[in-house]
This record gives sequence, structure tokens and C-alpha cells, in this order.
Amino acid sequence: MTALPYVDGNMLDGPLGEVFAVDLSSATARCANCGTPGPVAGLRVYSHAPGLVGRCPTCVEVMLRLVRAPDRAWLDLRGATFLQFPMPPDRPR
Repeated sequence: MTALPYVDGNMLDGPLGEVFAVDLSSATARCANCGTPGPVAGLRVYSHAPGLVGRCPTCVEVMLRLVRAPDRAWLDLRGATFLQFPMPPDRPR
């Protein structure tokens, strides 16, 4: 059995958790290339580059790029038409 060159999008929890205040593993994104919506956790994540590359599991186009430096991060979502994530309900004020 040959090991796959990628892991699933669940591995983005930690790196994206450093950037966002919400858990993005349950977020939904739509591929800008093929239009398929799906969970961020379902992306094929490649870590062989200087950063993380999340590809659509349907058409394999790049949907997300995340590069981290000690003092900053770059997030490219050009390959996604939207990123929808659950928010906690508003609390009475």
C-alpha cells in the first residue's frame, strides 16, 4: 500500500486556529473551480511546500494556502468562493 501525498483537512485545525477565533474544521467552503461545497476538514492538505496547501477533493484545484512565519501568517482563499462557519448564538445583552 502506498502512502498518500496528502492528509485530510482536519490537520488545518491547529494552524487555522492560530489565525481565527472560531473552529474552522466544521466550516464549509465552495471550490471556485468546480463549485463543489464541502467541509474544510475534507480538503486534501499538502504540506510539502513552504506552508500548507488545501485542494478540492473533487477536482484537486487549490482552494486554500496558509503560510506561517514567526511573526505573521498569509492566508490565500482565492480558490474558494466562500467560507461559511458556525457562530455561537448571540447572547442577550
